[in-house]
Amino acid sequence: MAGHFEATPRGGAAVALDEVEIAILRSLAVQLLELIGPGDEPADGEDPLAALFAEGPSEPPTDPALARLFPEAYGDEDGELRAASAEFRRFTENDLRTRKRNDALTVVRTLDALPSGEDSAVLTLTADECRNWLGALNDLRLTIGTRLEVSDQDEGGEGSLYRLPDSDPRKPMVMAYLWLGALQETLVETLMT
Repeated sequence: MAGHFEATPRGGAAVALDEVEIAILRSLAVQLLELIGPGDEPADGEDPLAALFAEGPSEPPTDPALARLFPEAYGDEDGELRAASAEFRRFTENDLRTRKRNDALTVVRTLDALPSGEDSAVLTLTADECRNWLGALNDLRLTIGTRLEVSDQDEGGEGSLYRLPDSDPRKPMVMAYLWLGALQETLVETLMT
């Protein structure tokens, strides 16, 4: 189980993590929460249903990582598609941000529930928590990949990331990016069995 997820009863999964892995995952999830930003919770006395119908932004984020997490719906070839993307974003981005925030919070909460002071622990997730973890792992990889300028069009693809010298300042983030990909892959495989 060390380093990869395994199936548990009722559609869940478990993985053994050491204290360094737990700290890295928690730190990355907190950073993702900071990037996504706080939620718009209804104020005391405010109708909670009003938040469901609140309009979001119509412009794409300027931060490349946020733009990757909240992409344009229809591209930007012409004015009509830009207008449709703006309209789509206005009515969907708040909900998408809430889901991404909940996914990252689930990662933090499940890690915080592990026994402290031990060298390693087994993280056991329910089926719902697995879905949250998949979303958060995907968002973390998209964010890190954007910061590392990884793209589908790269000639070397991820293979060039393996060849970075240890002296390259990007090396720790590359290692995190690759490790998160391996965790994500084993979680997907576990849930498909």
